[in-house]
Amino acid sequence: MSNVKIFRLVYLDFFAKNSETMVDYYTNTMGYRITEEKDGVTYLSNGFDHHNIVITPAEEKAVRRYGYQLDGNLTLEEVQEQLHAKGIASSLKIDAKPGVSRLLELQDPAGNVIELFTEMEQSAVGFGSSGIVPLKLGHVAFYAKNFQETIEFYRDALGFSFTDQIGVGFANFLTCNTDHHVLNVVASDETRLHHIAFQLKDASHQYASSDLLAKHGRPTLWGPSRHTAGHNIATYHHDPEENVVELYIDMDVFVPELGIFEPRPWHEVLPLKPKVWEALSAWGTEFELDLAKV
Repeated sequence: MSNVKIFRLVYLDFFAKNSETMVDYYTNTMGYRITEEKDGVTYLSNGFDHHNIVITPAEEKAVRRYGYQLDGNLTLEEVQEQLHAKGIASSLKIDAKPGVSRLLELQDPAGNVIELFTEMEQSAVGFGSSGIVPLKLGHVAFYAKNFQETIEFYRDALGFSFTDQIGVGFANFLTCNTDHHVLNVVASDETRLHHIAFQLKDASHQYASSDLLAKHGRPTLWGPSRHTAGHNIATYHHDPEENVVELYIDMDVFVPELGIFEPRPWHEVLPLKPKVWEALSAWGTEFELDLAKV
């Protein structure tokens, strides 16, 4: 029998204190499209999936849950059986939410609620015609208590590969596909979002996005600069609820069969293998914001 294998991060569901402002940000600034509004919850799509961002009204801001798609080689019942054999409890939900008819709900060791599913409604609302309009939701970084156990959970139970680190045991990068990272698990004594990241098309898209953010009163906090781990050129800004949002291009491509990252002209060594990096920026640029402490 196949092993449990996630292959992409599909959505984040935010608890939002001011949900109307967050919906406005994702539609008018980020260029997402609303696919459905139900019971006060707003579902927004990057262009193809039923939803990639969910905004749920609440008294406090937080990430409500993360949604990951499985490769479909196992039924949800078989996935649940394998997780149970590893001592991981999960609940099978039927018609639990719009766009996803069947899913497994469980918690990672850090306390994050995650939803696993094999199929999502493909509403295909199309890319937005204004705003930033990212190519996709790329990755998420979160502070994690029990961070080492959390890393092992995603690697051993859900099929992620460990790629790089920044500092020994500080920032830990994992992927479930060919992107350098889909998760960044940051060692901490608490669990909360560090940042959410969206992929852009190219450098001109990144420049235009920074101009648009400035027009919307959202200054760039850090960047543009090329990271060490992942080598993506990144900028960061705050959404209306002070969540940190990364916009990036040029992320390394992981080749698991070779255990290397696809060679790029800016790599310091060839072949470039997963390693421990000591700094955040390959360019040596410094910014007022300490990105390691957002």
